[in-house]
Amino acid sequence: MSISLLGRSLLTLLDYSPEEIRYLLDLSAKVKAEAKSGVISRRFQGKTLALLFEKRSTRTRCAFETAFGEEGGYSVFLSTNDIQLGAKESLEDTARVLGRMFSAIQFRGFKQETAETLAKYSGVPVYNGLTDLFHPTQALADILTLQESFGDVKGKKLVFVGDGRNNVARSLIVICSKLGVDFTVITPPELNPDDTLCRQCAPLAEASGAIITVTPDISAVKEADALYTDVWISMGEEDKKDERVRLLSPYQVNQALMDKTGKPDAIFLHCLPAVKGEEVTADVIDGSQSRVWDQAENRKHTIKAVMLATLGY
Repeated sequence: MSISLLGRSLLTLLDYSPEEIRYLLDLSAKVKAEAKSGVISRRFQGKTLALLFEKRSTRTRCAFETAFGEEGGYSVFLSTNDIQLGAKESLEDTARVLGRMFSAIQFRGFKQETAETLAKYSGVPVYNGLTDLFHPTQALADILTLQESFGDVKGKKLVFVGDGRNNVARSLIVICSKLGVDFTVITPPELNPDDTLCRQCAPLAEASGAIITVTPDISAVKEADALYTDVWISMGEEDKKDERVRLLSPYQVNQALMDKTGKPDAIFLHCLPAVKGEEVTADVIDGSQSRVWDQAENRKHTIKAVMLATLGY
């Protein structure tokens, strides 16, 4: 089956079929291999990319800028201090202007609706670099890392330990449901992922054979091929730190928890940045089971693949 993603935005992986997601993962592996072998291309020559940031970033900004620049494209970083992002000028008008000047737009910020509005009114592909609801480019990098460790990911067990409401956990529910990866969220009931998303993904999981589980029981790490965690306090929720620490301290990923998987080859994943000593101990994230640095690098390769596919290469 021929797949074309020309002109498509990536706002959430709910909009992509399993076949389209696999196509992006295959392309990601290809561009990573090209990078490792020293292949130099200029597939974005003459193209421009607007990078809109409401939230700070290390991996997302560096991944987009280097992926686009290495291919000969020109990117422009725009924070809320640089442009009128829904302030003096309406968001719709900003989108219309950017769409006339840029080949594509990346948005990293708070509201999912902002990314959707940019896509609706700009007329060019818009890439979700993170919103409060979804982090699709991270999920692609996560699955690519799983593939590199285990080969075929179908039937593998990925366990997320921590805040089940956050954008990473939500995006993993989506991609695992579509690709047949068994996904368990271990979280206190107060931080369960929302029921609407779980109901939306249920038929997707049934079709792929994935088992999606939400539980407060830490013993559910048993038989996990990978443990994944994220910071306890997300951006914009700093005022909830005391409550999050109280709720999530029993869910710290440490070596004892890694051992409870019962699988010596189980790996550890984290989207970064990490607060060592809170959600994960230093010996785990810096240890032999950790794949977080591969995972961070894979943000670049998956993002390049998304842009190549949607800009027509």
